[in-house]
Amino acid sequence: MRWVLISLSLSILLSSLSTSIANVALPTLVLEFNASFQEVQWVVLAYLLAITTMIVSVGKLGDTIGRKRLLLFGLFLFTLASVLCGVVSSLSLLIVFRTAQGLGAAIMMALSLAFVSEMVPKEKFGQTMGLLGTMSAIGTALGPSLAGFLIAGMSWRLIFLINLPIGMLAFFLVSRYLPADRQRMKIGGLGFDYMGTLLLALTLAAYALAMTTGHGHYGLFNVVLLSIAIFGAILFVWTQRKVARPLIQLSVFQSPVWNAALIMNILVSTVMMATLVIGPFYLSSALGLSQASVGMVMSVGPVVSILSGVPAGRIVDHWGAGLSVIIGLILMAAGSFMLSAFSGVFGIAGYIAAIAILTPGYQLFQAANSTSVMTDVLPGQQGVMSGLLNLSRNLGLITGASVMGAVFFLASGANEMKSASADAILTGMQITFAVAGTLVVFALAIAIYRSKLFNAVIQEL
Repeated sequence: MRWVLISLSLSILLSSLSTSIANVALPTLVLEFNASFQEVQWVVLAYLLAITTMIVSVGKLGDTIGRKRLLLFGLFLFTLASVLCGVVSSLSLLIVFRTAQGLGAAIMMALSLAFVSEMVPKEKFGQTMGLLGTMSAIGTALGPSLAGFLIAGMSWRLIFLINLPIGMLAFFLVSRYLPADRQRMKIGGLGFDYMGTLLLALTLAAYALAMTTGHGHYGLFNVVLLSIAIFGAILFVWTQRKVARPLIQLSVFQSPVWNAALIMNILVSTVMMATLVIGPFYLSSALGLSQASVGMVMSVGPVVSILSGVPAGRIVDHWGAGLSVIIGLILMAAGSFMLSAFSGVFGIAGYIAAIAILTPGYQLFQAANSTSVMTDVLPGQQGVMSGLLNLSRNLGLITGASVMGAVFFLASGANEMKSASADAILTGMQITFAVAGTLVVFALAIAIYRSKLFNAVIQEL
């Protein structure tokens, strides 16, 4: 079991590393390719979009043809795409290969959680979620620090090439230690839902385009794209009711616990992505830090999250998922409002203090929320259910990178971020995280309403 968890943890590490490592490079890519902030955003968004559009489908595919062989393919694709990202000569090619990298990451994320749900006893599920959260935090921590040093000392290309040795090690460990698949390698005979997969991918793509097109100024084209996304979602639900073997069993959404978990996951991930996208601009442009210093400061929160990951899982096992979710959201709300209030007063110290409160809260929330969802999954459904959980997370990440990025862009009042003043960046930072704190408070209200503690208090009153 130890080597199984190490194998799966490396897959989580790689996917989280490749999310955070590119964010620090955004200001560098603006200058490298002479591009706008909105254009280089797609280096992050393409990766997240690929994960989001495919993560449910690859989870279902793993349930169908076998998880081990699909996980090995995902690791191979991810590693190859990372190398290609490191040798490109244009921004458009970088975005294409980041998309392929995101597809590999989708396989790695969905199937790693599915393996855990299948193999780990329920009484230790919270601890295991804490361990995977720790590995995700390690990847998130390594990303900014590695990017800062590699960009300052050598080249931005190395932030992608660094995945080659880690990917090769993960491939070897998965092939060596994970149990062999029982399923035969066939798809058509088991009725894989191709139409549902295509509709879901197109719907989510339309949503992402609606959120990012227009350089922060939303108009008719954005409305059309959003309308297409809404229509696509309706059509997707209709097809899922008609097909014999749907991509998603719609009956899962009849559970209030499951629905609340998805909504909270979206809101919380929106806030966390805002810290990764906006943080580098605030630290470099408003506070005047070097790239290496930006990487060091941005790694503080994930380092704290690393230390709190396993304890967070034990708290979930001891106190229960419901109470742990509420505590985590309270910490996140406090950290978000501190980022808004302290960024203009205490500078780096205020930023670090706020992040040191926000990120452990996120760690506790993720361990508790995943535990509440995955402990009662039926056999053979682990892949698609973990895919749905990751889908909600990545919808929040796309929203955070696009909508919160647009809020930051508009609040700063600058035509181009590379020419914005320090005061404009600071104003954008304060307004954006005031909005972020409000989103966390809304998630907290959902958690309290869902909790049995809330019902007990009402009865006593």
